[in-house]
Amino acid sequence: LGVGSPNPEALKRVRDGVAALRAQLPTRIIVAALGPKMCRLAGEVADGVLFNWLTPEYARRSADLVRAGAAAAKRPMPRLYAYVRVALGPAAERLADEGGRYDAIPAYHAHFVRMGVKPVDTAIAATAPDGIKAALRAWDGAVDEVVLRAITAKDTVEDHLALVRAAA
Repeated sequence: LGVGSPNPEALKRVRDGVAALRAQLPTRIIVAALGPKMCRLAGEVADGVLFNWLTPEYARRSADLVRAGAAAAKRPMPRLYAYVRVALGPAAERLADEGGRYDAIPAYHAHFVRMGVKPVDTAIAATAPDGIKAALRAWDGAVDEVVLRAITAKDTVEDHLALVRAAA
């Protein structure tokens, strides 16, 4: 079960929400974490952490914060996931549009500023299939699992299959 909160008092809401869920449901809880404080909290309370819109380098730094939180709480290290946008060929405009929508959200804007990158800089955009495989290698060791968000020029089965084959 995934939880997160970009709202005021987000840390308190997530801490209290995870505790309430644990009391009622026997399920793994994944916390979505952007900032340093949420990463540390996720280490303290979650079974997994989902990172979004970040670079492999920043994922490694975020993982260190999660690790510190888990150690402080004397809990096992949560499993780490990264949600990575991937575009092949002429999908760059759609990727930029999606990045712009997220950059308009204050918590995400602060996240991009903290990293010193534009939203599109966190994504993989390749003109050819071999570019995707090369870019995905940068994620090796950064997280336990990369979850790909396929962004295609057209929402056709053919476009999606081409991207999946390139990332395989």
